[in-house]
Amino acid sequence: MSPDRKGPAQLTARSVLASVLLGTSPPWLPTRRLVRTAELFGISEGTTRTALSRMVAAGEAEGVRDGYRLVGRLVARQDRQSASRRASVRPWAGSWELAAVDGDRKRPAADRAALREALGQLRLVELREGLWGRPDNLEPERSPGASAVAATWCRWWRGAVPEPAPDAAALWDLTAWEVRAADLRSEMEALLVPLGAEDLSALAAGFVTSADVLRHLQADPLLPPELLPPDWPGDALRAEYDRYDRVYRAVLRRWLEA
Repeated sequence: MSPDRKGPAQLTARSVLASVLLGTSPPWLPTRRLVRTAELFGISEGTTRTALSRMVAAGEAEGVRDGYRLVGRLVARQDRQSASRRASVRPWAGSWELAAVDGDRKRPAADRAALREALGQLRLVELREGLWGRPDNLEPERSPGASAVAATWCRWWRGAVPEPAPDAAALWDLTAWEVRAADLRSEMEALLVPLGAEDLSALAAGFVTSADVLRHLQADPLLPPELLPPDWPGDALRAEYDRYDRVYRAVLRRWLEA
């Protein structure tokens, strides 16, 4: 574990509950399972129920039958998470998707922050001030919520690569993504040993690793192969996570049902 990584004992009740619901499809679980999962991190039932009430008040969850499900922005986050696992891309013909921010309209700070977040969710980067873009190899209708925010403030077009040609490795810091992917693959490989032996002490660390991998996949720029370094680990990380997730969920399910 790297020194700056948040360990299992530091997770809040809200982050545990959000993570476990984000990893469940549909995003609903009975209260008893949510309480039991939080116990992995030493979080008491009372603290868990308080966190659930606060999530409901914040519009992040709602009580359904004898459990809770995600609503609002966390559902959109789950959609992005699922899309990141699928990594659906289109063949690239060399054109770029570009968004020019309307500089003639004044925007409050909150709107500026929301716009930057939306453009990032669409996997665009700022090429120069007010101009965002990426290779045109993703589905146009991805992330409807982020697209709606961006459409309010931007003019869009698709065309030839802007000049000078952007340096993809610098714009997306591909080296840092590769390094972190390698660390996560090593963590999963190490955890498969105790999980395979049904060592329940590995469940807390395994939960954190699952959340970290899913977060990292959402940061994958999904660039065309022509712009990626050789042996780009995106597909390998996804395949290894699918295998790891099956093992982890089987052990967690047995623990939850015990």
